[in-house]
Amino acid sequence: AGATMTFSAQKCGICFQPPSIILIYRDNSQDKTRQRIMPIRNFFKFSDCSRAAKQLKNNPRHKAYLEGVSLRQLQKLYSLLRGHLEGLSLAESLEKFRQEETIDPEEDMNKLDDKELAKRKSIMDELFEKNRKKKDDPDFIYNIEVEFPQDEQLESCTWDMESDEEI
Repeated sequence: AGATMTFSAQKCGICFQPPSIILIYRDNSQDKTRQRIMPIRNFFKFSDCSRAAKQLKNNPRHKAYLEGVSLRQLQKLYSLLRGHLEGLSLAESLEKFRQEETIDPEEDMNKLDDKELAKRKSIMDELFEKNRKKKDDPDFIYNIEVEFPQDEQLESCTWDMESDEEI
């Protein structure tokens, strides 16, 4: 077991009965696709999904296999399990998770505590990475220039004016 094993996650899902996280992964050293079942123990309807996800991701038995699985995805799976334990249907659990994971553009994030703010930042980071164009994407274009229409009269703002005043 001294050789370095490299695994690449393909799919990750949850099984409600018995509660477990199922990972379909590629064992690159043997060039085979395998399935790993990770039982979920001591998780209840009041359990903290993010703590459970971190514990699983850092578990020495599963760490190498879960390297390619984001913490947010594991949190989502735990959230679905918690919804199931609360008696919600899968559709209801997914909708509840979607609402919790959606950023409200009107929300004043200055009023959030550190934990909630970190959660919102994590959601925004993941959304950014998902939508970001990378150099090897087929529709990647370097240095896009966009002309904005000048039909309307431009509004002037006092803070936008140059001034010689010292602040």
